[in-house]
Amino acid sequence: MSLQQYEIWFVTGAQLLYGGETVKQVEAHSKAMVDGFNKMKKLPIKVVYKGTVNSATEITEKFQAANHTEKCVGIITWMHTFSPAKMWIHGLKILQKPILHLHTQFQREIPWSEIDMDFMNLNQSAHGDREFGFIMARMKKPRKIVVGHWEDNDVHERMAVWMRVCAAWTDAKLMRILRFGDNMNNVAVTDGDRVEAEMTLGYHVDYYPVGDLAAVVARTTDAEIESLLAEYMAQYDFAHEAAKNGVKHVQVREAARIEIALRKILQETKAKAFTTSFDALHGLNQLPGLASQRLMNDGYGFGAEGDWKTAALVRTLKVMATGLPGGTSFLEDYVYHFKGKGGSLQAHMLEICPSIAGHKPRVEVHPLGIGGKAAPARLVFTAHEGAGIAATIVDMGNRFRMIVNQVDCMKPESDLPKLPVARAFWTPQPDLKTAAHAWILAGGTHHTAFSFSLTSEYFEDYAEIAGIEMLLINSETTISDFRDRIKFNDVYYALNN
Repeated sequence: MSLQQYEIWFVTGAQLLYGGETVKQVEAHSKAMVDGFNKMKKLPIKVVYKGTVNSATEITEKFQAANHTEKCVGIITWMHTFSPAKMWIHGLKILQKPILHLHTQFQREIPWSEIDMDFMNLNQSAHGDREFGFIMARMKKPRKIVVGHWEDNDVHERMAVWMRVCAAWTDAKLMRILRFGDNMNNVAVTDGDRVEAEMTLGYHVDYYPVGDLAAVVARTTDAEIESLLAEYMAQYDFAHEAAKNGVKHVQVREAARIEIALRKILQETKAKAFTTSFDALHGLNQLPGLASQRLMNDGYGFGAEGDWKTAALVRTLKVMATGLPGGTSFLEDYVYHFKGKGGSLQAHMLEICPSIAGHKPRVEVHPLGIGGKAAPARLVFTAHEGAGIAATIVDMGNRFRMIVNQVDCMKPESDLPKLPVARAFWTPQPDLKTAAHAWILAGGTHHTAFSFSLTSEYFEDYAEIAGIEMLLINSETTISDFRDRIKFNDVYYALNN
């Protein structure tokens, strides 16, 4: 994945009331700002100046061009002077790209001894942006607002978050998800309306027969397997019985065979995420655990037991976090630790991304009590420590709801020698009892998309662009306030659907 394929367009608002010389100065200031953004190299996506607009026709033409330019993933607007907002109405109505309203001015400080009316007429962002802000509010246009001087680090940081979210939104609108098998029988929360998901979030979810996957597995050559095993040997430690010539090494070979086949199918179908299920393994030797871990590490989204919403969200978080340290993975709540603020042991049967590992992963082979297949290979490790964020998307019938919980990953109090799976241990904010209570009130899943790389601002921006509900659980959460928030949201969405 690369963010370099994208562009963010910068459009400045003005008008011709103050004469052509003023517009020339506006142009010069705008170009200097855009050049500064790109030269500072603090933003993940290139900013492209697309001119100063002075009429409704110019605005509409710019926004139409943005809609039809694939590499443009968002637009930054700035009102250098007073730009009458009625001329923005038609352009904003047709705009299909995310928009950031940058409330800034070219000059950092007031030149007290030199300021005159010419300066005042030129530098009118203080009320030009308020005029523009009104029309955005009047039209209920989703947007991000960033306030501050354009050279300040905090402005760059907030712009960078939004840019990454714009890239992830663009990626999601073109996301194909393959489901190898259906949802786990009778499970409600991991299912959902796939038609509504495509209309709202862009996800396109397809079923892929497990038998067809098995046929590709059968055609995998020994040369392909040996090449991939050499990669395993270079990247991971091995349990003695899983190593070459070990009694369980044959299962590692089978895991490699499955990975090769899965990767071929995902590449051929241009899918960006996938799901598996232990209920649907016809023709496969084992559950694709190691393959799922490694494909996630390469940027694919994954969800277990047919959970396509979490698979899509993992992919979206991977795109947002491109190039950032920390790691992103699929995870599941397993066992609680009711001590102090409490903790939750996160794991899954097999499929946790090694990008979050705190040490070199180890290839092991152990039996799996469900699925009725041979013992699968997997990477075993413990996640590193640090602040993270866990999120899920659930289908509430009349809307999609994103639930986000800030968490603190910690080192387990003891080794886990009898637990042969990858795992993470965290305390959810503000504490386990409150966070679990709030999560359950909101209808959150047992699966999550987790990242060390992101903050809640990424999710706020994503929910704003997508037009979906977001509920945040953090250090300030109380159950009474959280319950009220859910009730208020129920009323809001009932009135707006």
